[in-house]
Amino acid sequence: MVHVKHASTLRAHLVTTRLSGAIATRREKSLLRYRQFAARDPGVLLGLEPERDWRLPDVLALMAAECGVSGDPTRMTGPDTIDPDRTISALEAFADRLAVAARCRVPVLLGTGHPDRLLGFYAALAASLARVGCPVLEPAQGRCVDITTRFGVRTHRLSYVRGVALVHEKGARRQSDAPGVHTHSPLPLRTALTAAAAAGGPVPELVIGDHGWVCAAGQLGIEAMGPADADDPALFVGQAEGRVSVVVPVDDAVCPVHYGPLARYVLSRADMPFGFPE
Repeated sequence: MVHVKHASTLRAHLVTTRLSGAIATRREKSLLRYRQFAARDPGVLLGLEPERDWRLPDVLALMAAECGVSGDPTRMTGPDTIDPDRTISALEAFADRLAVAARCRVPVLLGTGHPDRLLGFYAALAASLARVGCPVLEPAQGRCVDITTRFGVRTHRLSYVRGVALVHEKGARRQSDAPGVHTHSPLPLRTALTAAAAAGGPVPELVIGDHGWVCAAGQLGIEAMGPADADDPALFVGQAEGRVSVVVPVDDAVCPVHYGPLARYVLSRADMPFGFPE
């Protein structure tokens, strides 16, 4: 694993692994998602209810400014791009906010819709937060969540792995190399919050995650932050509208081990113990 403490080393890692720079996400997919967001497709809003009317040119301009994709509307095909300098700047803002949470010992909820890629990254943060005294919450363990998928409505079960919330299809056999399913749904976050409130708390003061975990939390007024790919405009709109604290532009579908140096960089800057499982 690459050990990074300096931005220059991290930048090289981002570009080499295609976490940033020329990424695997296709321009065609990004533009489709931007059009769907402009049309307020619930599957792309991820639980966010935009306050303003975001037209396609507005979404594209925002993504160019905050993520580093091409702002040229005539560029329709090819690999998309994320500016590694924007990634580093956002990771530093993420670390600064994490340091505040650690210092104040706030309750934190971590959740992911990309457990096959990002579980280790979040698990490192969860372990570190727990070591400094932050309650790492696990509400609604085992609770069923009905999520609409391209195959229709499927029942999933909410569970926690190393302090990180994710969902499994109900009845599916768990495998060590597939700890959960990919989902954009805001329903797991809403289920967790409902259970926490019904139990009398605590409820999270900070949510760290991706997809619907961040957008749904921000929509409900809970501070939220996390990574987002070039084809996930909802998180960047949430940040622009003041409901998401920090969005880290990064490809969210590369080899899981490549996110380890990002966790090390964030925790080092936050002056927190590193908890990434070796």
